[in-house]
Parts: sequence; C-alpha cells; structure tokens
Amino acid sequence: MNRIIRTKHGDLDLTQKTVVMGILNVTPDSFSDGGRYNNIENAVEQARKMVADGADIIDIGGESTRPGYTPIDGEEELSRVLPIIEKVREAVSVPISIDTFKARTAEAAIEAGADIINDIWGAQYQPEIAKVAADKQVPIILMHNRQEHKYNNLIDDIKTDLLKSVNIAIKQGVKKEQIILDPGIGFAKSANENLAVIQSLNQLRLDYPVLLGASRKSLIGKILDLPIDQRDEATGAITAYSITKGVADIVRVHNVALNVRIARMTDVLVGKGDN
Repeated sequence: MNRIIRTKHGDLDLTQKTVVMGILNVTPDSFSDGGRYNNIENAVEQARKMVADGADIIDIGGESTRPGYTPIDGEEELSRVLPIIEKVREAVSVPISIDTFKARTAEAAIEAGADIINDIWGAQYQPEIAKVAADKQVPIILMHNRQEHKYNNLIDDIKTDLLKSVNIAIKQGVKKEQIILDPGIGFAKSANENLAVIQSLNQLRLDYPVLLGASRKSLIGKILDLPIDQRDEATGAITAYSITKGVADIVRVHNVALNVRIARMTDVLVGKGDN
C-alpha cells in the first residue's frame, strides 16, 4: 500500500502521523455549518484558522450532501467554489481538496489551485472525473455510496462497490498510488450500519489508504441524542478509535484543533512516526 500521498503543495506521509482534513463547506445549506463560510472573507479566515490549528488538508465543497439536500447544477457549484479556492490557495500552503462528483468542477478546481479530488460517488456518477484525476496527475478519494440502501452482506457489498470504483479509476488512467478510499459514513447506511463499518474498517482497506469522515454525523446524534453542534467530542472518540485500531490514515473533521490534539496524542501512544 502506498504510504505517501504526493500533491503539488506537499507530500502527505501517512507513516509519520494521521492526516487531518479540515472541512470548509462554502454552501448555504450544509448540515453542520451552512452559510457560515459561503463568502470569500469568512472562508479564507476559516481556512487560515484550520491550518493554524494543524490541518494537513483543507477540503472545500460547494454542494451540500446532507439528507434531503437540493442538488445544484455545475455552473452554480463553480460559482461557489472557484473564487474561494483561488483565495484560499493564496492564503495557505497545505493541499486543498475539492469535494465534488462533477468532472467539470473537479477540473476547474484543480486549475484554480486544488490538489486532490474528493468524490462522494467514487467515480460512479461521472467516471470522467477519474480521467481528470489521471490527466492532472492528482490523487482522488473514492467514497462508498449507492443509490439504493439495500445490502445482502454489508461489508462484502461495500468492498465490492469500492473495488468497482477503483477499477473505474484505474481504467481511466489513475495510478494506484493516487487512490484513497472512503467507506462513506452517513451515506446509504443506517446508524447501526455506520457503526458496523467503523468497527470493520480493517476489512475495507483493500490495499489503499483510508479516509474516515464521521465528523458530527447522525450516527453520533442517534447514539448520544446530541444536536449537531455538540458532537465534536464523540467525533474525537472515533478519531482515537480509528488510529488505535490502525484502520484510518486520514480523518475528515469540522473541529480541527480538537481532532489534531487527539490524533497527535494517539499517534504517540500507538508508536506512529518518530515521536
């Protein structure tokens, strides 16, 4: 398995520490922080803060994917993300990922300064998004998702779906070392299924780095009966668990400072890196 993710704005060495990806939603209707960062000034300020707090990647998304979200067209998505990517790129030096499943948005975002494509449909909605990753020679995150919430065997079916995404990417010319997998916590899964996926991440590596995105998800709300803005400690527990079990290389989170501290301490405890 590739342990170094190479980007235009620095390499991410997964052997040295757990990589923390900070979420920067520039949408008016994000489930967690909709409307807070959908202008350039606030977005840049938040990006700088996340980097100061220790974020290794800034993940910028312009379309909400919360349950019941209203889809937007490509032009609207581009108008939201491109000006912010350009300004965030000027403000921070860490890699930027573009959270999109549209090939045209991904290509324009890379040209504007993004370094990584983060596709919630794992190249199965628009396979040409993988061609963009191949042509631009950037890493792509392939997340598990499916239209129909129905499984014969949860973990086996997710593995099959992820391998389908991998095959699409490779056929489009993406190199194996540029692929990262995401099990898709909160997508086409019940709370119990999400919990089972987190507890079974070791079966879902498939010889690729794994990104875990459980931050503030409904799984936490249903277990602890907490509103969205009170789920950060539980998110941190999932971060610590995934590191202790050795099953997640990247964690995608809203509260960067908290999760960086948890990740760094847990990395030391498990002997990761040179600490």
